[in-house]
Amino acid sequence: MKHWNLLLALAVMAAASAWLAVGVGGDDDARARRLHFSSLVLDTHIDTPLLMKDPDWDFGQEHQSGHVDLPRLKRGGLDAGFFSIYMPGTVTGPQAVSDSLKIIASVHRVVELFGDSLELCTSASEVRRAQRMGKIAVLLGMEGGHMIHNSLPILRMYARLGIRYLTLTHNVNTDWADSVADSRVHGGLNDLGRDVVKELNRLGVLVDVSHVSDETFWDILEVTEAPVIASHSSCRDLSNHPRNMNDEMIRALAKQGGVIQITFVDYFLDMEYHAARQASIQAAASDGEAETGREPIPPVSWKRIVDHIDHAVQVAGVRHVGLGSDFDGADMPRGMEDASYLPKITQELLARGYDESQIRLILGENTLRVLQQAEEVAMRIRSREGAR
Repeated sequence: MKHWNLLLALAVMAAASAWLAVGVGGDDDARARRLHFSSLVLDTHIDTPLLMKDPDWDFGQEHQSGHVDLPRLKRGGLDAGFFSIYMPGTVTGPQAVSDSLKIIASVHRVVELFGDSLELCTSASEVRRAQRMGKIAVLLGMEGGHMIHNSLPILRMYARLGIRYLTLTHNVNTDWADSVADSRVHGGLNDLGRDVVKELNRLGVLVDVSHVSDETFWDILEVTEAPVIASHSSCRDLSNHPRNMNDEMIRALAKQGGVIQITFVDYFLDMEYHAARQASIQAAASDGEAETGREPIPPVSWKRIVDHIDHAVQVAGVRHVGLGSDFDGADMPRGMEDASYLPKITQELLARGYDESQIRLILGENTLRVLQQAEEVAMRIRSREGAR
């Protein structure tokens, strides 16, 4: 009995230390801690597979660089995450397929190595089961339709390997969809692009509208039968970056049942910061002066994440907002240096007057609901096909 009491005391001390380490303090500590660690916390965009590709990189060890590893995920209370299969949109054809398979295999390898803490999941029910088992649910998202090599059979293969969302483009157009960061070629989706969306619906794989052009976004909503997500986008009304979504788009996404997952990327959160940063880089390039020798640009505060959550809730309703950090894929705002700082979002939402049920929706329940709806749509589509 004394042995178990000692273990319990050590566990409580460790949890308290982790909580203090992320800067949470005050009378509401206990409530915020209980809420955060009892909620399903789900992040729809984690770029750590870029590191997992290196067989010598240890996911189980806490690192001084980057944003995600197993110790920091546990301290941050993350229960589920979509790990991104990514490569630049300029890598195409068979090479893109080959490279993507290697990245998927690297994630599978990490899950196998840390099977006592991680569980590969492909459905909402499997995510729930992993949470009950005390494991982190690892889901797979594919960031860029260029990796399907214009092939629906290859898309089906990816779904069998666990892919559960496809970002239709990255920063380069595909042969069937326009990216927001490239010149407009198709005017949105072409016929193949519409077939890709329909096939994603049939497979139960979420359509992700982050990175697509506005025209592509509207075409997707016309075609899809299932709700869609924006896996890592923020609000254009607060930061006029083209990668963010305007209010009309956010409302349309919500009306169709989808979710916008607010990204933590500093230059998506604050356009003034982004403009100042770009101006500094351009000035340094033009006069040959090192950018680091210039006047420092004030960093973006992590509370801007919650500002964007607030705005999206006001526009779309609390049932259509989630979290999509872009950990290990971009720079984070000050105070959200890595995944261990996630509990601060829960505390800030409480401080801004959100009730516990609303916070649980934002932290992960909304996204899990959309994943389940995509599965239900897929079953209906396949049932229709079988009845023909």
